[in-house]
Amino acid sequence: MASRILAVMEQRDGALRKVSREVVAAARRLADGSGGTVDALVLAAGPVADADSLGRFGADHVLVATHPDFRLYQPDGFAATIGAAATGYAAIVFAATSTGRDLAPRVAARLKVAYASDVTALAAEDGAVTVTRPVYAGKALQRARLTAEPAVVSVRPNTFPAVESPKAGEAGTVEVPAFATRVTVREIKAPTQAALDVSEAAVVVSGGRGLREPANFRLIEELAAAFGNAAVGASRAVVDAGWRDHGAQVGQTGKTVSPGLYIAVGISGAIQHLAGMRTAKTIVAINKDKDAPIFKTADYGIVGDLFEIVPRLTEEVRRARGAQ
Repeated sequence: MASRILAVMEQRDGALRKVSREVVAAARRLADGSGGTVDALVLAAGPVADADSLGRFGADHVLVATHPDFRLYQPDGFAATIGAAATGYAAIVFAATSTGRDLAPRVAARLKVAYASDVTALAAEDGAVTVTRPVYAGKALQRARLTAEPAVVSVRPNTFPAVESPKAGEAGTVEVPAFATRVTVREIKAPTQAALDVSEAAVVVSGGRGLREPANFRLIEELAAAFGNAAVGASRAVVDAGWRDHGAQVGQTGKTVSPGLYIAVGISGAIQHLAGMRTAKTIVAINKDKDAPIFKTADYGIVGDLFEIVPRLTEEVRRARGAQ
């Protein structure tokens, strides 16, 4: 029997976030496993730019739920709307972002079903949704079957690549039910030091205590700028020291990232940090300590003085990009 999958989109300031297309891709994978369809749900206060493009990324229908209170994230209203619309869906897919991590369990609790977070692989098998997710700070992978419908999952950003297809999703609307407001989001403030969110960037360059002082983070910023599509990350130690905003922290108590390239500069590689980045496609570590734990996880390691290596690497990246 064909399954209907609901993909919950994220928008900010009237524009879809990049991770929304990845959520559609994950939902499409589930739907294709059972010959089903994908409905993309956008919750907003008004029109959302690029919402009509979701059909090209795998959505069969693009549904919009509009409410004046949905200009910013409204947990009570969002959960009520999704819960009311959930009938008939085999699964509901969220992004494992700060918003998704808050919203998805609210919806699962409302529907009294299981919830799997931070999923890195999923499939429809024998009438159930099978998911794979890292556990024990990334030391092991857990495989679970969610048999109750709808299965509620959140997928790790940068894990399910968005793929365009020559189609257009049909437009529709979803009614917003009456809801009691217990929590109101008044403002969302992006970190002043981060132009690009580390959880969505294709390349992340992170710095640790090996940089010695906050002023030296300019080396990390220059290398990230050389790539052009890179975000600046940080270890917990430097965030706790006040060198960078918490929004840049990568790790178990920060953000989980899965970029195509992760460069760890002056980071020893404590398990707390590894939990947030070990699923990156390619990991490069730069550290003067040849016995640093980060080298056990890295695909490429450079042992040496970061104050010599990083400027040279920045120049090489600039030269390579300039030659393209």
